[in-house]
Amino acid sequence: MRISIVRTLIGRRIPMPFRTFAPSHLRTLALAALLALTAACATDGGGDPHGPPVRVTVPAGATLGRVSADLATRGIVESAKKFRRFADSKDAAAKLKPGVYEFRAGEKWSVIVDKLVRGDVVKARVVVPEGWTSRQIAARLAAALGGNADSVHARLADTAAARKYGVPGPTLEGYLYPATYVFPIGTPVDKAVEEMVRRYQRAWTPQMRAQMQAQGITERDAVALASIVEREAKDWHERPTIAAVYRNRLKKNMRLQADPTVQYALGGQRARLLYRDIASVSGDPYNTYTHAGLPPGPIASPSQGAIQAALNPAPVDFLYFVARPNGTHVFTRTLAEHNAAKRASRAETRAIQNVR
Repeated sequence: MRISIVRTLIGRRIPMPFRTFAPSHLRTLALAALLALTAACATDGGGDPHGPPVRVTVPAGATLGRVSADLATRGIVESAKKFRRFADSKDAAAKLKPGVYEFRAGEKWSVIVDKLVRGDVVKARVVVPEGWTSRQIAARLAAALGGNADSVHARLADTAAARKYGVPGPTLEGYLYPATYVFPIGTPVDKAVEEMVRRYQRAWTPQMRAQMQAQGITERDAVALASIVEREAKDWHERPTIAAVYRNRLKKNMRLQADPTVQYALGGQRARLLYRDIASVSGDPYNTYTHAGLPPGPIASPSQGAIQAALNPAPVDFLYFVARPNGTHVFTRTLAEHNAAKRASRAETRAIQNVR
């Protein structure tokens, strides 16, 4: 095969000397051109990250072309076409993970592709302390994952939710386990709630369930008592003793008279609970000053330690306790001892205030 190469000079076709290219030479030239083009496409752009992080959402099923266009629109890469070619050379098209990402303008393309392929999305850290109510948890979930706190709480307070997730109810109050969670931004609230309930269920060991059954108490009652203990105990070492006081009162058919249940009935924390506060919610079944026995359900999310205390109360015969200024309690057996302990606590509080 012979190919005549000509060139144009000032409008005239000037014959060039004949040069012969064998087929093998043509294949070599074509391969070299392809390699050169591939190398150009695979050149890693960026390398000078600057400016604040920019969030980019990759929807489920998004194409590489759409993601490349979004990155260019947001100023992360300078050319959607070049970035798409680069990412294609890394076989990224079929490996993109949906989610919310953070990139900076000028980010190296290899870094961007690596994040997109690994699913290195932005995450929210949600801390749920022991003894928090579902209303408090709803506000934190809404702030971290988006949504309206009241709407989230309404879902948690729906009795259907307890049936959905397989907990004793009456709502999800008490069954959202207190812990630190890490959720990808954009996680549906229902999925986050499911994880919290599963953590609660894992907190119940086979031994704990065996103890509950041997004692003839229900899971709901155990968690209800544990939630009261959690709210009362500032010093965790006192949890078994506080649990013992309440269980002793239940055995004697005495009302629990637990301040945290009145706080719950009032719908919020009071710096100091007054008699008129108790009277204002006298008809509420969660008011253990006016209603006998345990409340209808938990009043907060107890930890595993509080549940264990409810199942394993200290072997003591105390029936009363009063808080001291430092958060610990004085435990007593008789009403006369209890009243004396209250007077002593008030005197201690006044003495501290006078020093200040």
